[in-house]
Amino acid sequence: MLATDLLSIAEVERVAALSELDALTQSELGQFFTPAAAARLIASMPRLPEAGTLRVLDPGAGSGVLSAALVSRALMERPDLSIEIVAVERDPAVLSNLRATLSACEDVGRGRVHAEAVEADFILDSAGWEASLSLDGQFDLVIESPPYGKLAVSSAHRRAMRATGVDAPNVYAAFLSLSISALKVGGQVVAITPSSFFNGPYFSAFRAHLLDSIALDRVHVFDSRSTVFADTGVLQENVVVAGTRGATPEVVELSVSRDHTDDISSRTVAYEEVVFPHDPNRFIRLATDAEDTAVADIVLSQPCTLMDLGVQVSTGRVVDYRSRHALSAVERPDAVPLVYPGNLRDGSVLWPREIRKSQWFHPGDDKDRAMLLPEGWYAVVKRFSAKEERRRIVASVWSPVEHPGEVAFENHLNVFHSGGHGLDEDLAKGIAVWLNSSVIDRFFRTFSGHTQVNATDLRALRFPTAAALRELGSNMVVSQVERV
Repeated sequence: MLATDLLSIAEVERVAALSELDALTQSELGQFFTPAAAARLIASMPRLPEAGTLRVLDPGAGSGVLSAALVSRALMERPDLSIEIVAVERDPAVLSNLRATLSACEDVGRGRVHAEAVEADFILDSAGWEASLSLDGQFDLVIESPPYGKLAVSSAHRRAMRATGVDAPNVYAAFLSLSISALKVGGQVVAITPSSFFNGPYFSAFRAHLLDSIALDRVHVFDSRSTVFADTGVLQENVVVAGTRGATPEVVELSVSRDHTDDISSRTVAYEEVVFPHDPNRFIRLATDAEDTAVADIVLSQPCTLMDLGVQVSTGRVVDYRSRHALSAVERPDAVPLVYPGNLRDGSVLWPREIRKSQWFHPGDDKDRAMLLPEGWYAVVKRFSAKEERRRIVASVWSPVEHPGEVAFENHLNVFHSGGHGLDEDLAKGIAVWLNSSVIDRFFRTFSGHTQVNATDLRALRFPTAAALRELGSNMVVSQVERV
């Protein structure tokens, strides 16, 4: 058996493991086994020493395809390098497949490869009160495709992570945090994950910990959301992140391919183009080509923040399932318009509209009345854009001319206002024009890998001056806003 045969063997074990998985268990554990082609790409990224022994950790190893891909590469490229692998897997149902893959690695390695499969919960057994794994600072490389899935605030896994000083809201974030701890100084981590941690408040604590602990060496982006894990049903914007613990960040390689088989285009940029030095949010931004960089230059050269403009952005105040008593499908005395994302069309707000949502809000007490905004012009943005929409940021304008009086905005909208009151007409329209522009859309995609648009993301944007925004607004009728 040759080194080139290893991935074929690992792929057979991966397919066999997938065929035996219980769908409910797979969902609960966030199991999405990496295909061989993607594993080959991931394994190509770490730097390999010429000789000596490379200690490797493969957490959440599944059927062992990443370990096999790494061993296959090392045996062909580094004849004087030995490899020691610790592969951690929680699910006993796939351990036989993992052990078969690792055994094949040892057979092909002929004394150069030593591999151990460990049955353990990587999070609880690394960070829990009764942790049985002692991995900190032991490895030269962590290579992983961690499980996906949210960690509830009250879950044992989330509590275990908080005990380490890192609040990880998702399983993959917890894996990455513990993987960094397992590295020696100068050790490398290479992981395929969703790109959702690149921005937004949800991952802010984890993002700060990650960027304080490692220097990013390379980030690879997959243009397609559906092909990387095609046979596992994952629809996710994936990236491969490679970094070095304790290194001084200088440059980052940014690469892109449609999937794991296409030709790869790459460029090397200064680190501060990826993580802006003065960005308090520590967003990770990926200008994968020269046009992305040009767009970023345009946006970042704008002179104003929302604070400079005297404008704030907040989520809509009405959480409908908490206010069912105040929702109405028909107009009632003292009821006000209730605006949902489904009311936003072609740059304006079409209200009322048949969208299977109540279109009226009838406040019954002071708590309900506190959810209303006074009559005025407001720019509003969907917090979640539909996959079929051309732009990530979808902005519209609420007109008091068409709808005089108070208004209620549902919680899935971001609302631009001034101290809880409306904006002047031209400024509201100008903000919507700017946010709907192709420049902002492309810039936003460089740091947001999902369809959610947080108020934090919008606050981080740069804007033209108030005068320039008003000129944009005065020259644009509302129905044209979204076509700019």
